[in-house]
Amino acid sequence: MEFQEFEGKSTEEAIESACAHFQVPSEQLEIEIVSVGSPGLFGLGSRKAKIRAALREDGEIGESTLAQGREILQEFLEKMHEPGRVTAEQEDDRIVLRIETEDPGVLIGKQGQTLDALQYLVTKILSKKTRKKIRITLDVEAYRARHNDALTQMALKYGEKVKRSGKAVTLSPMNPYDRRIIHLALQGDKDLKTMSRGEGLYKKVVISPARKRESQEESAASG
Repeated sequence: MEFQEFEGKSTEEAIESACAHFQVPSEQLEIEIVSVGSPGLFGLGSRKAKIRAALREDGEIGESTLAQGREILQEFLEKMHEPGRVTAEQEDDRIVLRIETEDPGVLIGKQGQTLDALQYLVTKILSKKTRKKIRITLDVEAYRARHNDALTQMALKYGEKVKRSGKAVTLSPMNPYDRRIIHLALQGDKDLKTMSRGEGLYKKVVISPARKRESQEESAASG
């Protein structure tokens, strides 16, 4: 994934520049905010917002890739001495690996941390073997469905808060899978925008008012 830098008077403007450059909507970009910028005092000392953006890469998924993913996870379970049956299937742009086991709590871990760690390791190993960026979701006893529902409800709750206050809200650092759920939950709301901020695997999701609304509020304030 090759990142390029873009600047603007605001992060929204910088993202728009990135979208125009790659000719895709923001949902198809991996975005990292370098700096949010500052208008300065009376126009002096202003700094532009800067972001890094790259096209998200989705690998093609075939039967052999599904089989490899299943085998990698099965080997992990055997080494952990946790008996379980793994099934694999493709859903949209990702591989979903489901584990059937008598003790799901051990594999899920506190707040899903063990499951997240396994998912990360299997993803890395499979991507290295196939030389493609593969998206993988691990699930045990429908834990992801319950977790996804909780994240969606949280996103909607904070989205309403942002619309009422007109101020952005920054959520706690999340892994890529959880961030995707937040983005998807709010992507159909024209009054809101979401973006990921930070470096590394765990980034924060920022929920903010759409630019159109911000412009309207600024016009009202100046009038």
